[in-house]
Amino acid sequence: MQTRMLRDIEVSEVGMGCMAFSHGYGQIPEEEYSIEAIRNAYNHGCTFFDTAEVYSPNLSGIGHNERIVGKALADVRDNVVIATKLMLHGVGSGSVYKTIRSHLEGSMERLRTDRVDLYYLHRMSGVPIEKIADAMGRLIDDGLIRGWGLSQVDVDIIDRAQNITPLAAIQNIYSMVERDSEKKIIPYCMEHNIGFVPFSPIASGLLSGRITTETRFERNDDVRNWVPQLSKANIAGNQPIVDLLREYADRKESTPAQIALAWMLHKYPNVVPIPGSKNKERIIENLDSSKVELRDEEFSSLEKALNRCMVYGHRGLGGF
Repeated sequence: MQTRMLRDIEVSEVGMGCMAFSHGYGQIPEEEYSIEAIRNAYNHGCTFFDTAEVYSPNLSGIGHNERIVGKALADVRDNVVIATKLMLHGVGSGSVYKTIRSHLEGSMERLRTDRVDLYYLHRMSGVPIEKIADAMGRLIDDGLIRGWGLSQVDVDIIDRAQNITPLAAIQNIYSMVERDSEKKIIPYCMEHNIGFVPFSPIASGLLSGRITTETRFERNDDVRNWVPQLSKANIAGNQPIVDLLREYADRKESTPAQIALAWMLHKYPNVVPIPGSKNKERIIENLDSSKVELRDEEFSSLEKALNRCMVYGHRGLGGF
């Protein structure tokens, strides 16, 4: 698989979001299955794996997902880029640096590694971004992380952070039905050599074409129950976008999900999507989007047709 740069960190141009092995899509697989799925992705050319300290069943614990990722990648650690995230709710009586370092050391232990390649602040808290950026710079100097990033933030926060410690990546929601970041955030990232890592690039499965108005999601720990585009009415409203994807998938002998990913890969050179799934076959399908090449005229016609479509449901930067 071809590679892209997140500042100075080289990664496969399609990464893998690992959350679904622990949270967010109903019943989680057996650990052995999850480890095998991650190793299959690695063997298929993926070198970029995304996790977070909070990814645990029902978000009720710490580190479930990191432990799985750590086990799966332990013997190929030097060949992969691991990204994880901390949730900072406050610093108590300690310093911002010591608090963040404590989170990081816990993640490193669970990931079975002596450094984290890309360390994100998962969501903004009451701690000033300048203090967080300074602490992240110190962790880079300590050799404990290679680069740092932010998730679900606007361009003002990005700029304030960038002025203290240059960012490697921004991880925001982005897909054909969530395009807010096109206005200011992605252009800012391109100008400042910051990678842009879309989460939910297939819109929680909507753009795969496999979800219909008759689809029922699991009741326990399935985020798709509250994703706005996945209400029954909005699935029907967004059907023209799915039909458009099917049309191009037929032309390119691919799948709707692969077209959705190939579209963003063609559009921006600094974009590295991290589609997630708990299904081995879907994971490989998503990675193979890197093999789908849209010609300039194909991309242009797809973009024009997409711009004519109304989007129903909006998650935006405020959504988890």
